[in-house]
This record gives sequence, structure tokens and C-alpha cells, in this order.
Amino acid sequence: MTQAVTPLADDFAAPDDAVRARWTALVEKTLKGQSFDEALTVRTPDGLTIQPLYTARDGAIVSRDLRARDIDRPWDLRMRAAHADPERAASDILVDLQNGAASVLLAVDPTGARGVAIGSADDMAKALTGVLIDLAPVALDAGYLGPKAADWLGAVAKAAPNAPMAFHMDPLTAFAETGASPGPIESHIFNAATVGARLATTYARASLFLATGRAAHEAGGSNVEELAMMTASALAYAKALVRSGLTMEEAFGRITLGVSLDGEYFTGVAKVRAARALWARLTQACGVTMPAMIEARSSGRMLTTKDAWTNLLRLTSAGFAGAVGGADVVVLGAFTDALGLPTTFARRQARNTQLVLMEESHLGRVADPAGGSWYLDSLTDQIARAAWTRFQAIEAAGGIVKALETSLIADAVAATRAGQEATFADKSRKILGVTVFPNAEDKAAEVESVDPSAFAVKGPDPRLPGPDSTCPPMTPTRFAAAFEGA
Repeated sequence: MTQAVTPLADDFAAPDDAVRARWTALVEKTLKGQSFDEALTVRTPDGLTIQPLYTARDGAIVSRDLRARDIDRPWDLRMRAAHADPERAASDILVDLQNGAASVLLAVDPTGARGVAIGSADDMAKALTGVLIDLAPVALDAGYLGPKAADWLGAVAKAAPNAPMAFHMDPLTAFAETGASPGPIESHIFNAATVGARLATTYARASLFLATGRAAHEAGGSNVEELAMMTASALAYAKALVRSGLTMEEAFGRITLGVSLDGEYFTGVAKVRAARALWARLTQACGVTMPAMIEARSSGRMLTTKDAWTNLLRLTSAGFAGAVGGADVVVLGAFTDALGLPTTFARRQARNTQLVLMEESHLGRVADPAGGSWYLDSLTDQIARAAWTRFQAIEAAGGIVKALETSLIADAVAATRAGQEATFADKSRKILGVTVFPNAEDKAAEVESVDPSAFAVKGPDPRLPGPDSTCPPMTPTRFAAAFEGA
């Protein structure tokens, strides 16, 4: 049976300038004397413009990721393990993998304060008991112990050449967050590259470095500042790997990009897409053609302790942005992360949020669902161009290390942070459950109670020969913290 096609658009005039002008005039009648652009145009913390209306003339050509995605598993659902007790961490990991997660992000800290108390290969093996590393990718978060932790993970993998590990060595983020390195930061970068080059000969599928601007983001920086730091870090790590014997193509092929996502999903989608565009521009400038591998993590700065249940909304938005933006890996924290270690229930919520987005909302069935949206293409292009300009300024200052040491990045982040804090203070930006619609009967959500010192182990000294490097630290913040004590 043939159905007639109803042309719904035939009764509407073509969207030319005259139509736009008439529509704008009608809108301005409701704005009480304000102009259309004055009342409805929004400025982002980057200084970028978001218009109230986009047409074809606002479109932009951006680097797009049109790779076919696995319909059943369009992205890697990665769960973070950070319980101080290695045995409890192993239990959490196995539950995650058995209930929908595909990989694990293992936080390593011998003291147990900020991760699993791991100080040796034996401790690493204990934390990964039962994990089939050649099937379930394991990523690390170990700060200055990154090279040591990479060797421990390599030992646990027992030379399985196809183990898809992510060593995630990233001394620059540790330097930016703490403001100091035990020995010259340049030595830490080169040492990590040397270890990575050695491991690369055994593990053909392993990612060696994580290049991210997470430190800038968590300290209150803008999307542009974060992506500029990410790009500069990627270049620094690629140079170090080339110095260690890898080809330029091999070096870029072993780097993962890290992007932070908060509850603003449109800018999150654009940021992930902009990261891919920046990578394409960077690799092209280095004479390499290499697709980006992007790991997107949910933001800590967006979380609240009051009415922590509202964090589920923020985390869902972050997961949506990562999926629609085309991230290869998405890591969503627990809704109670601002309060303490997550319970079994909180970890299940973190997994299931992604599973719903993946298996019920089917967000991965389209390669680039934002492509063709004049708004999102324009925003992606604006972010990418502004971040590239900022990246060039970092390189002109001598590279990422010099830009950190001279406070070029920290000063910009501090200014952006102050501006964002001001918008929350005057309530032009609102925090659900804190500055608007507070829950008078709010009770703190449950978290795990643990004494890290009970599991602390003696770890290796990460110090390298030479004087310590210093820089202004970019201290993580939570925007809600200023209002939660009231």
C-alpha cells in the first residue's frame, strides 16, 4: 500500500534574509526595548558567542569522525577504581566488568589517599585479580609513578602482546596540579617516554601517554584553555617519544587525548569534536595522518555535596556529550564522588547511566549526530580555532613546560575561574539543588568509610636527579563549595 508524502515545509517561505528580518522584528516586540542580539546572545567563559538563531550562513566545516561504530558497543564504558584496599578494588572491578563495564581506570597511590594502595607489581596483581587483561583494557592514573606503574602493569600482563592497555603516563598533569616535580619535569617526561618506548616493543596495542588539559578544567578554566593545554601536552609527549626512538607516526599513535565533560552538554559535544579537529590539525602539521583516540571523563568541579542526587543529572549530561561528541572512551564518576568513595549502589548508578545511554537511547548508532547542525558546527569551529590560537601562544612561549613554569596557563585559568565564580555568585548561572531549588530535607548520601593508612604501602621514590621544577599549582575546585556551607 502506497502512502502519500505530505510536504510539511511547503507552506513556509524560504529562510532568506527578508524572512529572518521579519522574524527578528516580531521577537524584538517581546523584548521590552532590548535588541535581539543584546537580549538573547550568550557569551561563554571562553568569550565565544552563542547566537539565539543559526542559519546556513553560520555553518562551518569541521573535522568529522565518520568511522563506523560498533552498534552494540559504540564506545568503551570505563569505570574508575580507587578504593585504598587492593582486594576491595579487585572486587569492585570484577563487579563492574560483569555488569556492563568494558574496561577499568585504576588510580594508583601507595598511600591509599587518592587511589589504590599499590607500590609494586605484586600489589598491582592483587588489585587486578581475576581480570583478563588481554580482553578487558586496563588504564592507569598514577601521577609521577606513571613509569613505575606501567612496568608493574606490563609485568602483570605477562607479555601478552595484544593486551589493549592504556599506561596513561602523564607527568605534566601531575606537575600542573601540584606545582612541583621531584626532579626536573623535563626528566620525568623523557623518563616516561623511555619506559614507554621499551614497553611499546612488547605491547603492540598499548597506549603510552595521556595528553589532557584536565588540570586546567578542574581548576576552573575554560574549554579553550583546557584544549590548548591538551594539544600542547600531546606535542610534548610526541616529541619525547620520537627522541626515545619511535617514528612520528608511532609516537602519535600511542597518545590518547583526555577531555573533561561537565553538565553543559552542547558545549561538551562541541568540545569533544573540537578536540578531534585540533588533533587532525596537529598531526597534519607534523606530517602524520592518524585518527584521534579520545577518553572523556566527567568533571569533578561540577559536583555538589548538597542534594547529591542532582549529580545524576549532571553526569547523565556529561555522558550524553561524550557519546554524541564521538568519544572513544567514556568515564563517568559516581554521584557521591564529592562526598567520598562510592558505595556499591553508587558504582551501579555510574555504570547504568552509560548503559541506558548506549543500549536504550542508542546514542552511538550515528557516527556524528551533531554534524550538519549549524549551531554545533559553528560552536565546534569557534572552540577549535580559539584553542589552536591559545596553543600557538603556548608554543611561542617555549612550549607547555615553560608556559606552566611562567604561569602563562595558570594566570589565564585563574582569571576564568574568577569570572565563572562571579556568575554563580550573582546567580546568572545556577546550581540545581544548591543555589536554586535547595532540598530543605536533604540528607547526605551514603559513601564508603575507609582509613587509607590501614592499607598504605611503601612505594618507590619518583624523584629523578636534578633540581625540582616548580610552577603555580592549578588547584582543583568545586563551584558549589562556596554556597554549600551557608
